[in-house]
Amino acid sequence: MSGIRVLVAGASIAGPALAHWLWRRGAEVTVVERAAGLRPGGQAVDARGVTKEVIRRMGLDAAVRAARTETAGAYTVDEDGKVLETFSAADDGGDGYISEIEILRGDLSRVLHDDTCDGVEYIFGDRIAELTQDADGVDVVFAGGERRRFELVIGADGLHSALRAMVFGPRERFLRHLGHVLAFYSVPNEFGLDRWMLDYQESGRSAGLRPVPDATRAMAVFFFAAGDFDVDYRDIEAQKSLLRKQMTGMGWLAPRILAHLDDTPDFYLDQVAQVVMDRWSSGRVGLIGDAAFSSSPLSGQGTGLALVGAYVLAGELAAAGWDPAAGFAGYEARMRSFVEANQEMGRLHAQSLAATDPAAAPAADAEWLPALIERALNGIELSDYEGVPDSGARITDHVAG
Repeated sequence: MSGIRVLVAGASIAGPALAHWLWRRGAEVTVVERAAGLRPGGQAVDARGVTKEVIRRMGLDAAVRAARTETAGAYTVDEDGKVLETFSAADDGGDGYISEIEILRGDLSRVLHDDTCDGVEYIFGDRIAELTQDADGVDVVFAGGERRRFELVIGADGLHSALRAMVFGPRERFLRHLGHVLAFYSVPNEFGLDRWMLDYQESGRSAGLRPVPDATRAMAVFFFAAGDFDVDYRDIEAQKSLLRKQMTGMGWLAPRILAHLDDTPDFYLDQVAQVVMDRWSSGRVGLIGDAAFSSSPLSGQGTGLALVGAYVLAGELAAAGWDPAAGFAGYEARMRSFVEANQEMGRLHAQSLAATDPAAAPAADAEWLPALIERALNGIELSDYEGVPDSGARITDHVAG
């Protein structure tokens, strides 16, 4: 072990993924998560392009594939359920609208946690309350009262990152609302849903049903335009009220899906937003994933940025001998163009959804679009970090139960 102690805030995807690579590079890693445990369910997330190579290098390809939703594709339907358009998971080499590797956020989080929990310290039900850094380290006070010192602290605590606000400034400075709101929650599969996603669109809003590994359940997804957003992301009842209001009078299966709003165990609603920052580090504190560079769900690449970012950040820090200035600089230099391409994809998708005049929407056949898509999927070269310590993947052939 290098003796370098690293604290990671957040145990969803970016945090445990970073913990995996930090541990392999020789660091002593602690992950603190304010929730009482891993949060199950959540939206379906995807692995496309270079992200699949990162998963392979983690030794988790079999485990991730075993936990997939097994979605075969998606149907866009009209109010009567008639299929208007079909998308297959095999489209574009598995990197299309429905990706070959699609997994619930909570299931991917569990795979990453199970992979790291033997070598990484996890603290649930706590959070960073205060931190003070000097030239040699960071003194951290946890909300539970414990005081500890680390050489590095990394925020992987999402779109509304508390660590980012603590070190870099208020969230309003970095959040860019894209004019839409997304909601999802699990419901009983009383709709005959099989392995195909259903999507119904109507005047600036949509309702959908996604398959999940448990065939008795389904994931409801709602999406609507909103020029501004002033509902507290922690106020669940206000969020449900907003969703009902926005979906009033919607056709298809929407009323039946909304009828389960009060009995679902995992309701989520938030603005579709990006995080745009000039730098992702300050001294010995850095950011990763949505906390640093959310590209929004409209990019389809949030998970990819988190997993690729984890590989690069740990590699660059270790290659720099754990010097934060050099390590963070290498991380930003390698990731910036990749991040910007994915954020551009998210903005273009938002513009196309908001366009009432088809002529105002970004052209799907524009000559420059394939190059942008390629940059967003594969626009980063993964260094092998030769000469950097690597203890090796520990779950090369593990298959999730």
